[in-house]
Amino acid sequence: MSGTSEIVRKANQIVKDCSSRDPKRIAQALGIEVIPCDFTQQKGAYKVILRNRFIFIKQDLHPVMSKIVMLHEIGHDVLHQSEAVAVGGFKEFNIFNMQNNRMEYEANIFASQISLADDEFLELCNQGYDVQQIASALSSDINLVALKADTLISQGYRLRPQEHTNDFLKYNR
Repeated sequence: MSGTSEIVRKANQIVKDCSSRDPKRIAQALGIEVIPCDFTQQKGAYKVILRNRFIFIKQDLHPVMSKIVMLHEIGHDVLHQSEAVAVGGFKEFNIFNMQNNRMEYEANIFASQISLADDEFLELCNQGYDVQQIASALSSDINLVALKADTLISQGYRLRPQEHTNDFLKYNR
């Protein structure tokens, strides 16, 4: 199990090493092949096949959602690769259903850390933006923004805890 500070450290190191927050560039730099799929009930999946790492992603996702899902799956690669190998990969229908799934929660923290830079996020908070305004300004999802606020709070930042839905990437939402 990775603690929040360890997940944040790993995500920040990847951004530094790749000089990017773009999930396509990060996946390429990490040697993960991204394959678009005609999924009907899921948005993405991570799988290791014969030591080759793959992200399968629903091909008709909105660009904002596609970015979030891809970063979430990269999070599985970085944080849970050995577990994925042991179980034959992950198949996800409710990517952000975090209530009882440690690995999903950790992948979500990873995605929020990479997609939402601390300095930009905190600047918008200092300007009085709420989570909905931050999500709009940073082209993200309100629930990912709320998770980012919770992550910063856990690091000692004085922010107001935010409500967020844990299943916002559920297929039919």
